[in-house]
Amino acid sequence: MKNSRRSFLKNSTMAMMAAGFVPKVLSAAVSDIAKGKSIIGIQLYSVREDMFKKPFETLKALSEMGYQYVEHANYVNRKFYGYTATEFKKVLVDLGLSMPSGHTELKAIHFDKSKNDFTDAWKYTVDDAAELGQTFVISPGLDENLRHSYDGLMHLMEVFNKSGELCKKQGMQYGYHNHEFEFTEKINGTPIYELIIKNTNPDLVIQQLDFGNMYGSGGRAKEWIDKFHGRFPSLHIKDEIKSAGKGEMNDGYESTILGDGLIDPKMLCVLAKKVSGAKHFIIEQESYQARTPLECAKINLARVKTWGLV
Repeated sequence: MKNSRRSFLKNSTMAMMAAGFVPKVLSAAVSDIAKGKSIIGIQLYSVREDMFKKPFETLKALSEMGYQYVEHANYVNRKFYGYTATEFKKVLVDLGLSMPSGHTELKAIHFDKSKNDFTDAWKYTVDDAAELGQTFVISPGLDENLRHSYDGLMHLMEVFNKSGELCKKQGMQYGYHNHEFEFTEKINGTPIYELIIKNTNPDLVIQQLDFGNMYGSGGRAKEWIDKFHGRFPSLHIKDEIKSAGKGEMNDGYESTILGDGLIDPKMLCVLAKKVSGAKHFIIEQESYQARTPLECAKINLARVKTWGLV
């Protein structure tokens, strides 16, 4: 994810109508997660415009394609795509979907140093994630002013660990999702991503490795999976091609249909499952090369299902 998504997270508060659908029995998806089974899901940022215009219909279309799991990219004023946690949970259940993970950025302002405690805003974030039955509460970003301060970054890693403790009380884990800067920017000669991994407790803080975000910056997912066994239980499955423009990370690359690009996402998923115990395989595509986002979502799911991950 990049700045455009951060703006999306902050600014897109949508009103949804959820009338006219018949409640179903809670899907097997929830029990699968509880049993620790591997899952294939989709990051809803992949279909962000559709979610903005017609969220219920978009979720219905994803369900009809065969998706059982989604990952949110919109939590504003304690609402997911305009719904309270309870309301959105009902929408998902009625469509045979569940949401094992979601993206909400944890910032320095969410921790009150004077009280040595989180603000109510972050406590509500964790509460609402628990209401939806999430396994992972994932932050897709890092305060820019902390990227150049070792002490500032170390304090934030302490906050990450404390967030992990907070999540653990409700049966979840906190997580971090990489972009590109973690590999291009260094503090005291060490890449930021390595500092994040080495200074967070693996029992409390998981890493959600995004294959595509790191590619244009020179980051190669295989090297990190090999180096830090066990740290990547959740993956953002992406493939990349050269972009005619600046690309999604302003690095000249953009995401494409899985298997059509420069990355070998199947190999990476199989490797991460073997050495890191990866169980959450989250499909994400942000650029579409003349296809519609929903068309891409359908093709991607069909391809990933042949990889033997679940």
